[in-house]
Amino acid sequence: MSSTMSRVCVIIAARNAARTIPAAIASALREPEVAEVVVVDDASTDDTAEVARAADDGSDRLKVMRLDVNRGPSFARNAAIAGSSAPFISILDADDFFLEGRFRRLFASADWDFAADNIMLIRDDTATDVSKVVAPPFSADPEFLDFERFVEGNISRRRVQRGELGFLKPVISRAFLDRHGLRYDEKLRLGEDYELYARAVACGARFKVIRSCGYGAIVRADSLSGRHKTQDLKRLADADLALLAIDSLPETSKAALRKHERHVRDKYRLRNFLDVKAERGLASAAAYALASQSNLLPIVLGVAADKFEALFRQAGLAPKRPVPPMRFLMAANAQAVEK
Repeated sequence: MSSTMSRVCVIIAARNAARTIPAAIASALREPEVAEVVVVDDASTDDTAEVARAADDGSDRLKVMRLDVNRGPSFARNAAIAGSSAPFISILDADDFFLEGRFRRLFASADWDFAADNIMLIRDDTATDVSKVVAPPFSADPEFLDFERFVEGNISRRRVQRGELGFLKPVISRAFLDRHGLRYDEKLRLGEDYELYARAVACGARFKVIRSCGYGAIVRADSLSGRHKTQDLKRLADADLALLAIDSLPETSKAALRKHERHVRDKYRLRNFLDVKAERGLASAAAYALASQSNLLPIVLGVAADKFEALFRQAGLAPKRPVPPMRFLMAANAQAVEK
């Protein structure tokens, strides 16, 4: 891909990110393929916007927008897409960073509409100077995600470290988005990446993934992505139902979507049961659980699993699952080093 074509707009939706956003911006401005960095301050109550402007490197590539009302990451990203012009778009979370040379590796070929790489997940208390972080030399081992593989790769499992494919942060062709009228669903504050990627693949996007690592994510206990509301789960399950309405989807794709929708809907039912119990008492919660079999089964199974897990922990029988200081979203093979 020529240097004139590999021009990227990096979009950073930020809320109360004054502590972390300078490193995020610096990692984006360091990359020669980056033509624009657009920060959207989503009505922060701290000085995120001012700190972001102070991170400018003088190259005239940084633009900071501020929203007066918190609208969520989807709205902020859509605003940045509308306010930018580079032919490729790359999302960067405000507490994450790019590893040096990321875009050079992703633009090594031009056979994709979305191109993502591996993610290095770094525990917050072990993160030091992210500008000096270097990933192991993994083999690229490229693959293209089809619809079923992508959707089923977003179903989480208990007692398994999370690694959903919706966490990927691909470089996205603006021309593909425009051609198919795609933008982030502004009703979603959870799973907005998943929904956009799934809809794009349903429209025929070539979604390429390489195993070499170019994105660093800081795992924080207080991250916004980890504090979703119960209704956010319902909206995400409803988004699956909207995807099911795409007439061109084959039955195998619809089966994968139904499986994901049930997974998310069951999580919503359990969370809603616990909310009702906390707000209105056990009798109201029981009435909600018994209102339908579709409510009852996931609630019974979820409560039982939580209780057994708590009992095992108290008895010292549950295996400890320490969070490693560093891990990778996707398993990868070490790259052979020529001598």
